[in-house]
Amino acid sequence: MVTDGTVTIDGPRIHYREAGDGPPVVLLHGGIIDAATVSWPPVIDRLAPDYRVLAPDLLGYGESDLPPGPYSIPRHAGVVAELLDELDLECVALVGLSMGGGVAIQVALDRPDLVDRLVPIDPFGLGRELPNGLLSYALARVQLFNKLAIAAFRRSRRLTRASLGGIVHDLDSLPPAAVEAVYREVQRPTAGAAFRRFRDAEVTRDGYRTTFTDRFSELSMPTQFIHGAHDEVFPVAWARRTADRVPGGELTVLDDCAHWAPRENPDAVAQLIRNVISGV
Repeated sequence: MVTDGTVTIDGPRIHYREAGDGPPVVLLHGGIIDAATVSWPPVIDRLAPDYRVLAPDLLGYGESDLPPGPYSIPRHAGVVAELLDELDLECVALVGLSMGGGVAIQVALDRPDLVDRLVPIDPFGLGRELPNGLLSYALARVQLFNKLAIAAFRRSRRLTRASLGGIVHDLDSLPPAAVEAVYREVQRPTAGAAFRRFRDAEVTRDGYRTTFTDRFSELSMPTQFIHGAHDEVFPVAWARRTADRVPGGELTVLDDCAHWAPRENPDAVAQLIRNVISGV
């Protein structure tokens, strides 16, 4: 059974979903329109019979509070570390998708005492280059486009579904429940606000502000990278060059996925998490 909980971290309230019992696994979602209830339900279902699975809504997402201030990777990582401290969790398997993957790497670097296994999935932080160069920078500065897109998605499940074509390899095979989860999340009055603040903090004219390219050798725990072969957000080439630089790092490329592996192939994602925990 999945239950809900909250923890107050220096004022803001952080919401999380929890299920199962056993060794702890913590799942961090991505950006744009994401939350614990959007990317992770099928993975939670597959892991909960054997693990204690915790999936927080990151600061400003889902049911968590949206306080002022920069929404940088270091800030998100600090909140996650405090959440784990508050819940007396340590030696966790920390899994992160996209933006959440960058947060997971930052936590592992800053607080290795908390992280026993690390699983970044199509993560932010593997390179500095923006996917579309100065166009990406311009879109990050002119936030009106994001607001208009979210307003359109609120009015139409069809448009919401079409928007997911940029992060999945085969839109026709995406389960309707995944589309519905995004559609529900986009109805929140604050939908998109945290992501716009993330772009303000992390997207610069010279590229992404946070990158771990000089720090991968510091990762001391077994690390399983998962990357979609068709990812157009963060290229799989970044993951290939990164895995070789992480002591104990492994990379699995999923041929049937783009950027949303937990929804595109939850069986493979859950099995790879199990494998890295068991040391297979």
